[in-house]
Amino acid sequence: MEKELAVKEYSSENQNQVIELILHIQQKEYDIAITKEDQPDLFTIEDSYQKGNGNFWVALYDGEVVGTISLLDIGNQHVALRKMFVQKEFRGATFKTAWLLLQTALIWAKERSIEIVYLGTTEQFLAAHRFYEKNGFITIDMDDLPKAFPVLEVDRKFYKYVVK
Repeated sequence: MEKELAVKEYSSENQNQVIELILHIQQKEYDIAITKEDQPDLFTIEDSYQKGNGNFWVALYDGEVVGTISLLDIGNQHVALRKMFVQKEFRGATFKTAWLLLQTALIWAKERSIEIVYLGTTEQFLAAHRFYEKNGFITIDMDDLPKAFPVLEVDRKFYKYVVK
């Protein structure tokens, strides 16, 4: 049987793999000084993300978590895109993991009549900037974020996507 990539809603059985994937990318690939203790939402994904118009998804390949994405409900039919991470070997055109994760989140948003998806990212995630821009996100100033948007300390670049 051929191995396939699948995007599924997060369940608690994925928690350890999600934490390992995110920390590896943050700490080892991008040398960001952040710990799991700095991200308590990773221990409460259901309560933090899977409520209201929010959700959290994982990309699985042969049962292993190779990517994550979430939408955080911030009210007024707006959501914040958070925790988008893809294991290095699953980036790019071969698996289209990031695209599949993003499409899953945007379809979810459209089905729930979400108006705008906002996101903040770090300056060093240049490939992520290109990816978001290629997929319809436009750069905005921090001042253009809604008051309810949870700005992270590392966030320096901001985007919005108008859901049609």
